[in-house]
Amino acid sequence: MYYYLVRVASSSYKRDEPLTYAYDQRVKPNSLVAVPIQKKSVIGVVAGVTGKPRFNTRRIMSVLDKTPLPVVFTGFLDWLKTYYPASMGDILLTSLPSSLIAKPRTNTERPGAIRKTSMNLPPLTDEQSQAMKIIQASSDKNFLLHGETGSGKTRLYLECAQKSLDNGKSVLIMTPEIGLTPQLIRTFEEVFGKSCVVTLHSMLTSSERRNVWLRILHSHDPLVIIGPRSAMFTPVKTLGLVVMDEAHDNAYKQEQTPYYQTSRAAAKLANLHGAQFIMGTATPLIADYYTYKQKSLPIIRLSSLAIKDADLPEVQTVRLNDRNKFRRSAYISEPMLRSVEKALADQEQSLIFLNRRGSARVILCQKCSWQATCPNCDLPLVYHGDEHAMRCHVCGYTKPAANNCPECGHFDITFRSIGTKMVTDELKRIFPEAKVQRFDKDNNKNERLENTYESIRLGTIDILVGTQVLGKGLDLPKLSVVGVVQADTSLLIPDYTADEATYQQLVQIIGRVGRGHRKGTVIIQSHEPESPAIQAAIGRNYEVFYQNQLKQRQLFGFPPFYYLLKLTCHRAGQKSAENSAQKLKDQLVALNLRIEIAGPSPAFHAKKDNQYYWQLVIKSKQRNRLLEVISHLPSGWSYNIDPSNLL
Repeated sequence: MYYYLVRVASSSYKRDEPLTYAYDQRVKPNSLVAVPIQKKSVIGVVAGVTGKPRFNTRRIMSVLDKTPLPVVFTGFLDWLKTYYPASMGDILLTSLPSSLIAKPRTNTERPGAIRKTSMNLPPLTDEQSQAMKIIQASSDKNFLLHGETGSGKTRLYLECAQKSLDNGKSVLIMTPEIGLTPQLIRTFEEVFGKSCVVTLHSMLTSSERRNVWLRILHSHDPLVIIGPRSAMFTPVKTLGLVVMDEAHDNAYKQEQTPYYQTSRAAAKLANLHGAQFIMGTATPLIADYYTYKQKSLPIIRLSSLAIKDADLPEVQTVRLNDRNKFRRSAYISEPMLRSVEKALADQEQSLIFLNRRGSARVILCQKCSWQATCPNCDLPLVYHGDEHAMRCHVCGYTKPAANNCPECGHFDITFRSIGTKMVTDELKRIFPEAKVQRFDKDNNKNERLENTYESIRLGTIDILVGTQVLGKGLDLPKLSVVGVVQADTSLLIPDYTADEATYQQLVQIIGRVGRGHRKGTVIIQSHEPESPAIQAAIGRNYEVFYQNQLKQRQLFGFPPFYYLLKLTCHRAGQKSAENSAQKLKDQLVALNLRIEIAGPSPAFHAKKDNQYYWQLVIKSKQRNRLLEVISHLPSGWSYNIDPSNLL
């Protein structure tokens, strides 16, 4: 009988030490096994061999695969546990497909990937050629590719991927949204062939995800792996290139244990493989840009459009309180409607952007001012006209829309602050012959961007309406008009990142046109079109925006000058939550950790599912002090280190 130390993929096991199991055969370190824990069967990873213990041990149930995990894979998980404190059980749950344990598997390998040997692509522009020279000549392997929308960042990814594959090393391409994977897959398959490109994301079935994951584990040929942040957790043997496209996007922050930031984790993964790491974006995060400058790491600038003689779009602003501009619609201005009309006449596409879902965000009684709120979260319910229902976008609570006020019985119920569904209905009313389609989180599976991308690209949809999912990296050849219904949405968010989020959204959405396919027009509706963030986005003036933001963050003590840690507790009563937060603050002050503590205060979503949430925000110029705070947390508290915002 042999005895093994096994790390288990189970959130119920919070200790750092692996568990001991017995097995009657030899098993290699890093092998995947099925083991019992409590009354469940879970996936385990063999950490090593041990002697016969003095206590009774349970047995390994089966070896799930004959191919052990690469050493670099488990080394990456060890680093993750140290840098973003979490139990190894939680980290393994994040890293391993749960379907691995579904049934016994054999170690079968697919035929070797057949890769195209030549790139059928346009030649590099002068700027792109200069960028490639920097990448090839630099002793550094971390690069920030600051390229304007349409400047050809993907062209550089392909060039670098070719060199990695030629050296027998795989490539990892990450994107913030699953909806963007079809575009990347199509591009990389056209260049390298279908058999060389694999994709891994949460929209795959459990068996599809398992099969792709195992294919990567077994492959001896270099592959191109495309997916969201979870694609980092693929058991690839050797990486030569890691790309983080749209690197500014908040979707790259993991919002559950372990709370990792993809930019930091991906840089470490690339380092462990000795691979190049490229962060590509038109709107670098303030903190990332500052870090690259401070460390003198290469920042590669692409400021020109990749297609010669391409014109930048014409941008016009419309003040929302100028009601003379809103004759046919209360929400969509005449300049925007005329631009859409022209696009329809020219058989071109229009994209109308509003980063709010639903039909109306506020439901009010005109007589007594009653407002529809969620009974679980105390947040305004959102009206969804297609379902005639009110829904909470935090907990999912849903009920039929109110026809009369439950407080006074009056029938004068108003719906204010529009969402994407209302805009879609308005456009269908004004343009009844046009095909209008909405894209947001309320789409069913068949309507989602990843499943309709090809028809959108071919122009079968005349008017696209949606939230930020439409503003991220899409290249639509027939798109000529972009309309922003309300550019101030993000500016109103009470967070230090509000200006940055507004700037990023506008630059990205403006960048959907003026990419060289056809002349572009952008109409931006705003209450404050003179806002510095809006004006910087229109003028593509990142440096001015960056310097202004840097001064504010240094003045008020936010990243990149301070590290942040958000601590949250929830209790059944508001006073109980407040008292718990104050008690923890007192305990932390007594430790003399030389940290700054803001709060206690109610969380941004102060009530969810009948629980009250209070928080503390910890600031420090030294990150290890925040790790020390985490080590002192009592039970009942959750933490998010390096949060992307404080909401």
